[in-house]
Amino acid sequence: MTVVVPFGLSVRDQALEADVQGRLTAVEEGLLEATKSEIPFITEAAQHLVRAGGKRFRPLLVMLAAQFGDPNEPGVVPSAVVVELTHLATLYHDDVMDEADVRRGVDSANSRWGNALAVLTGDFLFARASQILADLGPEAVRIQAQAFERLVTGQILETAGPRDGRDPVEHYLDVLGGKTGSLVAVSCRFGAMMSGADERVVDVLAQYGERLGVAFQLSDDVLDVASDSHESGKTPGTDLREGIPTLPVLRLRERAARLGLPEDAELVALLDGDLSDDARHAEVLRRLRVHPAIDQARQDAVRYAEEARAALTPLPEGSAKTALMELCDAVVHRAG
Repeated sequence: MTVVVPFGLSVRDQALEADVQGRLTAVEEGLLEATKSEIPFITEAAQHLVRAGGKRFRPLLVMLAAQFGDPNEPGVVPSAVVVELTHLATLYHDDVMDEADVRRGVDSANSRWGNALAVLTGDFLFARASQILADLGPEAVRIQAQAFERLVTGQILETAGPRDGRDPVEHYLDVLGGKTGSLVAVSCRFGAMMSGADERVVDVLAQYGERLGVAFQLSDDVLDVASDSHESGKTPGTDLREGIPTLPVLRLRERAARLGLPEDAELVALLDGDLSDDARHAEVLRRLRVHPAIDQARQDAVRYAEEARAALTPLPEGSAKTALMELCDAVVHRAG
């Protein structure tokens, strides 16, 4: 009998599904507890995105990775709370940088309370994550610190852009390895490590997470162009409007330079114009949604998902491995 766990993932093991669901419920409780403050307004702002929901992709990975050890170990659930708090904090900061209006189907924190309070709320979440992390031991602190450095470095490199002569697509994929892949890799590493799994298993799962994280972000890039706000939980074309060079746009520019087709050059010219104009923005979205560049970006996401699947080869067969493999498909199909 097929049962369903979060993120549209289907597995054929009711015991695994029940275990993961129960622990994710504990993560939700932990997130609400971690975002409480003696000051009611801080609680409201800190819980804004927690209560908006979300896929809980990273906590799910923690729980699946923990199946390779003892998922009852006391550090498993808190480590999932840490990675989700860290992720949520980056969303508050990202929305300020992107001037986003919508996140997870609700008003973004910056549009509701202003940029300064949104940034400070993200900082508050980082602080709470650090408090929990301190109880998990110095090795966990070191791993999280290294991942956070990579995450911030990725964001800086994205903002700075590729150096002269660097291929923009290669630069962007490196950016995603830091900006997204690092925290997803930590999710898998924490789950395995906190459960007492063998060190070799921990390393395999971290490699899987790195590649899956990039696939996840690439599918988000496709969704930013191809979906409506109901599907993605944020305003379509936000990255386009802000001039963020996501993979569909990079693949379009690459194709335009290589083939010299007038229709590609026209679309690039539209992209380089003022996309704060709603009509122009809508026209770019319409054209890009049917352009070969979006299909190529989908194929790139599939490639990384397949690399993630291949990384799992050394792990023992079982329901947890099967679920992780199926998650590769789930990540890509949401951008299908």
